[in-house]
Amino acid sequence: MQVSLARWRRRIDALDRKLLELLNQRARLAFEVGRKKRAAGVALRDPRREAAILARMRQRNPGPLTAPAVAHLFRAILAESRRVAARTFARPRAAGKRARA
Repeated sequence: MQVSLARWRRRIDALDRKLLELLNQRARLAFEVGRKKRAAGVALRDPRREAAILARMRQRNPGPLTAPAVAHLFRAILAESRRVAARTFARPRAAGKRARA
C-alpha cells in the first residue's frame, strides 16, 4: 500500500507543479491585460466577463468536482488575477521613497 500511495502522491505533486506553472502564466497575462486596460482608461473589473468565465467553466466541468466547487476555485483565481492586474493601476512611487516592509 505504501508504494501505491507514494506513486499517487508523486502524480499529485507533478500536477501541482503544472497547476502552479499555469496559474503563473495566467497571472502574467492578467498583468498585461491590466496594463492595456489602464492605457485605455477601462475599468479593471468586468463582472459580465467574470460571470461568463464562471458559467463556461461550470458547463465544461466533467467532474468529479461539483459545479459549486468549480465556481469557488475560479472565483479565487479571478480574484487573484484582479489583484495582479491592479498592480498596473497602482500609482508609481515618488523618486527616493522606499517601500515599507
